[in-house]
Amino acid sequence: MQKSLVNPIMTIEYLTTAKEGKHFDRKSAQKKPSDLACLVSAFANAEGGTIAIGIEDKNCIIEGFNGCAAGRINAFISMPKDCCQPMPQYREEILDVVNFRGEQDHVLLLHIEPSVDQIIRTSNDSTYLRIGDQTKEIKGDDLRNLEYSKNVRHYEDELNYDASVEDLDKDLLKQYKSHIGADDLDTYQVLRARGFLKRKDGREYLTNAAVLLFAQNIMQFYTNCRVRFIRYEGNSMQVGANINIIKDISLDEPILRLVEKTKECVKSQLREFTVLDKKSGKFGMVPEYPEFAWFEGIVNAICHRNYAMAGAYIKVSMFDDRLEIVSPGGLPNIVTLANIKETRYSRNTKIARVMTEFGWVRELNEGVKRIYKEMEEFFLEDPEYSEDTNGVKLVLKNNIVMRRMRQKEQAIRIVGNYNWLEFDDLEREIITYLSAKKCLTTIEIANYARVSQTTIRTRLAKLINKDIIKRNGTRNSPRQTYSLNIL
Repeated sequence: MQKSLVNPIMTIEYLTTAKEGKHFDRKSAQKKPSDLACLVSAFANAEGGTIAIGIEDKNCIIEGFNGCAAGRINAFISMPKDCCQPMPQYREEILDVVNFRGEQDHVLLLHIEPSVDQIIRTSNDSTYLRIGDQTKEIKGDDLRNLEYSKNVRHYEDELNYDASVEDLDKDLLKQYKSHIGADDLDTYQVLRARGFLKRKDGREYLTNAAVLLFAQNIMQFYTNCRVRFIRYEGNSMQVGANINIIKDISLDEPILRLVEKTKECVKSQLREFTVLDKKSGKFGMVPEYPEFAWFEGIVNAICHRNYAMAGAYIKVSMFDDRLEIVSPGGLPNIVTLANIKETRYSRNTKIARVMTEFGWVRELNEGVKRIYKEMEEFFLEDPEYSEDTNGVKLVLKNNIVMRRMRQKEQAIRIVGNYNWLEFDDLEREIITYLSAKKCLTTIEIANYARVSQTTIRTRLAKLINKDIIKRNGTRNSPRQTYSLNIL
């Protein structure tokens, strides 16, 4: 066999020429099998990977196993089971090769599967993670974050030793009890029943989830529980002397208020566009993005983000042509970019349950599916999900460029291409705007074009003389409007 059946891309040529990386590594068969346990742990705790054993890792020379003691291949095959705890899922393959001496020989491939819900450690209790082409031992906060991501440890269930029930917002607690039909029950009883108040060493403590959801002053306990909204002028972020930030709003609230506050903030900044309904032949107003799409994106970010990442916050960036939502932390557990529409999983199950009871959260994949559907129904591009070290990013494009092009094409068809070339840029802008709006006042046109009313009146008079537009109402009427003469 000259190539892998598990991963057909792995031919002999690939194994000897490809760069080592996040999912691939080479090791000499002369190494001790136990020395590779750290690499197995690293691949299993990341996204999985393949170890090609029998190829010298520096010069990529095929050494094979001929020069090794009998049973060496079997020792490497059993190594993940013997030297890791718990045993990772893996498959082995033996490829027939010709070694650097020209002899028939073998290369062993160990295909390590990613571990979904457990941490794979070496037999000496060390934990490793594959980062790029490096195998790194992780400890402290990094190890704890890995435990969160693998669902071995739940940040929302850990105790907060600083907050008390008196620090919680009474109105939010009242709303919550109403939503779950527990109006007549004692608050302490409800918090205990829902796992928000736990006993340790003879005392009761709130969990992180309870404080994140209900705190009266969230900044006192979690400075990362916030959303930063930034609106930029144009389609890119500029810095220094060319900085183009129009709005920069920081929303610091407990989760149950953060959802509504963020919705209000974003909604106040969204625009509406005029679009021709081909069926009715009439123009109508449509929002910049379907509300469900952007609001669901924000709700998912708030609900499913990694709250263990200190200093990280949700960032919502609005550009002229798109809206970006970045949520700290990678996709939760088994969810990937490939299966995000079909796979259900919540990193913060208790937080998700409360948000569901408030009517905000659906099953993760159900909401994502509908985001795709809503964007399609608005004739907009599919949402774009991506993942990097900063977290998960959702990009919604509003297709403003195409909308403007369509409005311009509509205006040209109405006026005629010959006349169109006679007008200057401002006159073309007036005609295009009138083709969409049909009827406008001088003030409305001036505000849209960002020029003075005097300048607009001069242009309007010129277009009236050319019979392109017409005046509606008497010349001195305060209700006087203008429209295209040929609509």
